[in-house]
Amino acid sequence: MRRIGLLSDTHSYLDPTLKSFFEDCDEIWHAGDIGDMKVMQELEKWKVIKAVHGNIDSGDVKRLYPEYQIIEVEKRKFLLIHIAGRMGQYNKNVIDILKSNSDIHCIICGHSHILKVQNDSKFNILYMNPGAAGKHGFHLIKTALKFEVESNQIKNLQVIELGKRAKI
Repeated sequence: MRRIGLLSDTHSYLDPTLKSFFEDCDEIWHAGDIGDMKVMQELEKWKVIKAVHGNIDSGDVKRLYPEYQIIEVEKRKFLLIHIAGRMGQYNKNVIDILKSNSDIHCIICGHSHILKVQNDSKFNILYMNPGAAGKHGFHLIKTALKFEVESNQIKNLQVIELGKRAKI
Protein backbone atom coordinates (compact mmCIF):
# COMPACT_ATOMS: atom_id res chain seq x y z
CA MET A 1 0.00 0.00 0.00
CA ARG A 2 1.14 3.52 -0.77
CA ARG A 3 -0.35 6.77 0.55
CA ILE A 4 -0.27 9.74 -1.80
CA GLY A 5 -0.73 13.41 -0.94
CA LEU A 6 -2.02 15.45 -3.87
CA LEU A 7 -2.03 19.19 -4.45
CA SER A 8 -2.03 21.67 -7.28
CA ASP A 9 -1.97 25.37 -8.03
CA THR A 10 0.06 26.48 -5.03
CA HIS A 11 1.15 29.61 -6.93
CA SER A 12 4.21 30.14 -4.67
CA TYR A 13 2.34 29.50 -1.41
CA LEU A 14 2.58 26.35 0.71
CA ASP A 15 -0.02 26.21 3.46
CA PRO A 16 1.69 24.97 6.67
CA THR A 17 -1.38 22.85 7.54
CA LEU A 18 -0.46 20.52 4.68
CA LYS A 19 2.58 19.22 6.56
CA SER A 20 0.44 17.46 9.16
CA PHE A 21 -2.22 16.43 6.58
CA PHE A 22 0.48 14.73 4.47
CA GLU A 23 2.37 13.32 7.47
CA ASP A 24 1.23 9.71 6.90
CA CYS A 25 1.82 9.89 3.12
CA ASP A 26 4.66 8.10 1.36
CA GLU A 27 4.77 10.58 -1.51
CA ILE A 28 3.40 13.99 -2.45
CA TRP A 29 2.33 14.70 -6.03
CA HIS A 30 2.04 18.26 -7.30
CA ALA A 31 -0.12 18.75 -10.42
CA GLY A 32 1.48 22.02 -11.55
CA ASP A 33 1.41 25.79 -11.16
CA ILE A 34 4.00 25.43 -8.45
CA GLY A 35 5.14 29.03 -8.61
CA ASP A 36 8.29 29.59 -6.59
CA MET A 37 10.84 26.76 -6.25
CA LYS A 38 10.76 27.38 -2.49
CA VAL A 39 7.47 25.45 -2.46
CA MET A 40 9.18 22.37 -3.89
CA GLN A 41 12.23 22.75 -1.66
CA GLU A 42 9.98 22.71 1.40
CA LEU A 43 7.89 19.77 0.11
CA GLU A 44 11.10 17.80 -0.52
CA LYS A 45 11.93 18.14 3.19
CA TRP A 46 8.63 16.41 3.98
CA LYS A 47 8.39 13.51 1.51
CA VAL A 48 9.34 12.06 -1.87
CA ILE A 49 7.93 14.42 -4.52
CA LYS A 50 6.59 13.83 -8.01
CA ALA A 51 5.54 16.94 -9.91
CA VAL A 52 4.75 18.48 -13.26
CA HIS A 53 4.99 22.10 -14.30
CA GLY A 54 2.01 24.30 -15.04
CA ASN A 55 1.29 27.24 -17.30
CA ILE A 56 2.40 29.91 -14.78
CA ASP A 57 5.67 28.21 -13.85
CA SER A 58 9.04 29.78 -14.56
CA GLY A 59 11.84 28.35 -16.66
CA ASP A 60 13.54 26.94 -13.55
CA VAL A 61 10.45 24.93 -12.64
CA LYS A 62 9.91 23.83 -16.24
CA ARG A 63 13.50 22.60 -16.49
CA LEU A 64 13.13 20.48 -13.34
CA TYR A 65 9.60 19.13 -13.79
CA PRO A 66 8.11 17.74 -17.02
CA GLU A 67 4.81 18.64 -18.67
CA TYR A 68 3.40 15.27 -17.63
CA GLN A 69 4.37 12.03 -15.92
CA ILE A 70 2.94 8.54 -16.02
CA ILE A 71 3.33 7.08 -12.55
CA GLU A 72 2.74 3.43 -11.70
CA VAL A 73 1.70 2.50 -8.17
CA GLU A 74 0.53 -0.98 -7.18
CA LYS A 75 -0.29 -1.90 -10.80
CA ARG A 76 -2.34 1.32 -11.29
CA LYS A 77 -1.15 3.90 -13.82
CA PHE A 78 -1.73 7.58 -13.20
CA LEU A 79 -1.33 10.42 -15.68
CA LEU A 80 -0.13 13.51 -13.79
CA ILE A 81 -0.56 16.63 -15.93
CA HIS A 82 -1.46 20.24 -15.22
CA ILE A 83 -3.93 21.00 -18.02
CA ALA A 84 -6.13 18.08 -19.07
CA GLY A 85 -9.30 19.80 -20.21
CA ARG A 86 -12.75 19.05 -18.83
CA MET A 87 -13.50 15.55 -17.67
CA GLY A 88 -14.57 13.54 -20.72
CA GLN A 89 -13.56 16.38 -23.06
CA TYR A 90 -9.79 16.19 -22.71
CA ASN A 91 -7.44 18.29 -24.78
CA LYS A 92 -5.59 16.80 -27.75
CA ASN A 93 -2.40 16.27 -25.78
CA VAL A 94 -4.20 14.16 -23.16
CA ILE A 95 -6.12 12.22 -25.83
CA ASP A 96 -2.82 11.39 -27.55
CA ILE A 97 -1.29 10.25 -24.24
CA LEU A 98 -4.33 8.07 -23.49
CA LYS A 99 -4.21 6.54 -27.00
CA SER A 100 -0.56 5.58 -26.61
CA ASN A 101 -1.02 4.44 -22.98
CA SER A 102 -4.36 2.64 -22.93
CA ASP A 103 -3.66 1.17 -19.49
CA ILE A 104 -3.86 4.51 -17.62
CA HIS A 105 -6.41 4.20 -14.80
CA CYS A 106 -6.52 7.77 -13.52
CA ILE A 107 -5.96 11.32 -14.78
CA ILE A 108 -4.72 13.76 -12.16
CA CYS A 109 -4.70 17.40 -13.16
CA GLY A 110 -4.94 20.91 -11.81
CA HIS A 111 -5.39 24.24 -13.59
CA SER A 112 -9.15 24.72 -13.12
CA HIS A 113 -8.89 25.37 -9.34
CA ILE A 114 -12.03 23.20 -9.05
CA LEU A 115 -11.90 20.22 -6.69
CA LYS A 116 -13.34 17.22 -8.51
CA VAL A 117 -13.06 13.45 -8.21
CA GLN A 118 -15.32 11.50 -10.53
CA ASN A 119 -15.43 8.36 -12.64
CA ASP A 120 -15.33 9.16 -16.34
CA SER A 121 -17.39 6.40 -17.96
CA LYS A 122 -16.62 7.70 -21.46
CA PHE A 123 -12.93 6.82 -21.05
CA ASN A 124 -13.32 4.29 -18.21
CA ILE A 125 -10.92 6.30 -16.09
CA LEU A 126 -10.92 8.09 -12.74
CA TYR A 127 -10.56 11.89 -12.95
CA MET A 128 -8.98 13.69 -9.98
CA ASN A 129 -8.36 17.40 -9.52
CA PRO A 130 -7.34 18.48 -6.00
CA GLY A 131 -8.50 22.05 -6.56
CA ALA A 132 -6.08 24.82 -5.63
CA ALA A 133 -3.94 24.92 -2.49
CA GLY A 134 -2.59 28.43 -3.10
CA LYS A 135 -3.84 31.87 -2.19
CA HIS A 136 -4.26 33.19 -5.74
CA GLY A 137 -7.00 32.39 -8.24
CA PHE A 138 -10.75 32.38 -8.44
CA HIS A 139 -11.36 29.48 -6.05
CA LEU A 140 -13.01 30.34 -2.74
CA ILE A 141 -11.51 27.61 -0.53
CA LYS A 142 -7.97 26.17 -0.69
CA THR A 143 -8.05 22.37 -0.99
CA ALA A 144 -5.84 19.28 -1.30
CA LEU A 145 -6.37 15.50 -1.34
CA LYS A 146 -4.78 12.33 -0.11
CA PHE A 147 -5.56 8.72 -0.98
CA GLU A 148 -4.22 5.19 -0.74
CA VAL A 149 -3.39 2.78 -3.52
CA GLU A 150 -3.61 -0.82 -2.42
CA SER A 151 -4.12 -4.10 -4.27
CA ASN A 152 -4.94 -2.31 -7.52
CA GLN A 153 -7.55 -0.08 -5.82
CA ILE A 154 -7.73 3.59 -4.89
CA LYS A 155 -9.08 3.86 -1.34
CA ASN A 156 -9.62 6.19 1.60
CA LEU A 157 -9.77 9.42 -0.36
CA GLN A 158 -9.69 12.44 1.94
CA VAL A 159 -10.17 16.14 1.22
CA ILE A 160 -8.76 18.94 3.33
CA GLU A 161 -10.14 22.44 3.23
CA LEU A 162 -7.37 24.91 4.09
CA GLY A 163 -9.52 27.98 4.54
CA LYS A 164 -10.35 30.84 2.26
CA ARG A 165 -7.93 31.98 -0.37
CA ALA A 166 -6.50 35.49 -0.14
CA LYS A 167 -8.55 38.45 -1.31
CA ILE A 168 -7.74 39.63 -4.80
